Amino acid sequence: MYFSVTAALIPTPGRYHLDKPHTISLCRNYGPATIGVHKIKFGSIVTLMRDQTIQTTDNTFFGHPRGLLVCFMTELWERFSFYGMRALLIFYLTEHFLFGDDKAFLIYGAYSALVYVMPVIGGILADRYLGSRKAVTFGAILLVIGHFGMTLEGPPATVTGTIVERDPLYLQFFYLSLAFIITGVGFLKANISTVVGALYETDDRRRDGGFTIFYMGINIGAFFASILCGWLGQTYGWAYGFGLAGIGMLVGLVVFLRGQPHLQGRADPPSPALLAEKLVGGVSRETSIYCGAIAGVFVIWQLVQHQALVGRALMGFGGLMLVVVVAYSFLKCDRTERQRMFVASTLVLFSVLFWALFEQAGSSLNLFADRSVDRVVAGYEIPASVFQSLNAFFIFLLAPLFALLWTWLAARNWEPSTPIKFALAILQVGLGFLVLVFGAQTTGYGEPTPLIWLVFIYLLHTTGELCLSPVGLSMITKLSVARVVGMMMGVWFLASAGANFIASQIARLTSAETREGEVLDQTAALAQTLDVYTQVGWFAIGVAAFLLLISPLLRRGMHGVH
Repeated sequence: MYFSVTAALIPTPGRYHLDKPHTISLCRNYGPATIGVHKIKFGSIVTLMRDQTIQTTDNTFFGHPRGLLVCFMTELWERFSFYGMRALLIFYLTEHFLFGDDKAFLIYGAYSALVYVMPVIGGILADRYLGSRKAVTFGAILLVIGHFGMTLEGPPATVTGTIVERDPLYLQFFYLSLAFIITGVGFLKANISTVVGALYETDDRRRDGGFTIFYMGINIGAFFASILCGWLGQTYGWAYGFGLAGIGMLVGLVVFLRGQPHLQGRADPPSPALLAEKLVGGVSRETSIYCGAIAGVFVIWQLVQHQALVGRALMGFGGLMLVVVVAYSFLKCDRTERQRMFVASTLVLFSVLFWALFEQAGSSLNLFADRSVDRVVAGYEIPASVFQSLNAFFIFLLAPLFALLWTWLAARNWEPSTPIKFALAILQVGLGFLVLVFGAQTTGYGEPTPLIWLVFIYLLHTTGELCLSPVGLSMITKLSVARVVGMMMGVWFLASAGANFIASQIARLTSAETREGEVLDQTAALAQTLDVYTQVGWFAIGVAAFLLLISPLLRRGMHGVH
């Protein structure tokens, strides 16, 4: 798409970045004369030469700033590495290190919870000191180290009598690699989105389209990672799957470093002088931050080995934040602000249940697919981890349809309110479990569950996600008092972290008794898992019904915010 640019008579030649879809002048008009009108693409770099000719450089990516391509590819490969490792993690714990289900779920839960906590810290450091560009680069380096560290698998665990013997050195390599990945995600995840936003002016109409393209990169990375890394890891060896994830992150780092010029300096540190300021021992503030982050890696290294401590810390911080929000609402807010804050806090609490059930995908559902589902298609048994790709696949398929549906309903004043969308999400996540239970129970005794029922649960969980996830952060920014939006965003991420740890506790209820990675009583294990899924399914439906009942009250408390 093109737009017109008028080159006016000017005293000094210059270079201009054109990013608005309308006719503009290259600079102030000092006289009536014009050089001419030129058709130029969005995002092009335009240089007015001293001879008053115009040169242009096509600098666009589907009509967007070229920096969007840099962010798109960086995030695609980062998500490729993250979801590739995630698809394999529970199997690596139970089949290589021979952890029992209960312990494996705890480790998985502590890891996934900390992954959601760290972006809060990384975001603060980037906003105040590092800037998004430096934070993303540092995070990517830590991720590369962590993912390649996962390839150091060492000898598999062995069983002597009732004792499981694991190589202590390689077990510590594993925990340390998780710590590098957690810290790396903390610096990269929140800040790469900030870089995307910085590429556009506030009133640039391409902004929403740019974020849509960017988030498509997330799902492309997640889809192919689950298939390729999962297949390699479970078919040829863990090091191959984790290694491919590491290569993906390395590619993402190279893309980001080589694409720096396209970011146009918009993600640089807010105050380079402050960042270069010397602190204790003559060490700059920037170096101190990096050293502190490395020290943080070693703290997280210990936390992932003491999972109960992670749970207690989350409960403590969660309780403290609830008290702070309630106290602030009563002491610092007027009636309208207070009610909006209460609605936001209420919906955050309901979102915890949704994500606690949705995040069974990487833990208990992954093991269910491996142990209790008929995965043979055309004579080939598909590795269980590959089915982690179904969520991303359904998002590709359904996200545009949901966007059209909400637009069509809004045009007729039928679009559900945010509380109703949350209720629909919780309803669908509950129905997903009940549908899977129905499919498993209607199968003949001793027969594996047909694959179609696993597909159905991922379909329903994805449609639920599309009702809740796109409006979650938007809801926080709209309902929160402007003075504490940052704090409420922290509450949202803390709730997501808590949900992931709660997910591990739910998964523990499905734990089967195993020996050398094999389930001892398959029938009893299946019955136990189905019983848990039945209970959480009906509980979710009951909570969804309750949320539907109180949604008119919550909507009134929003005071016109949509």
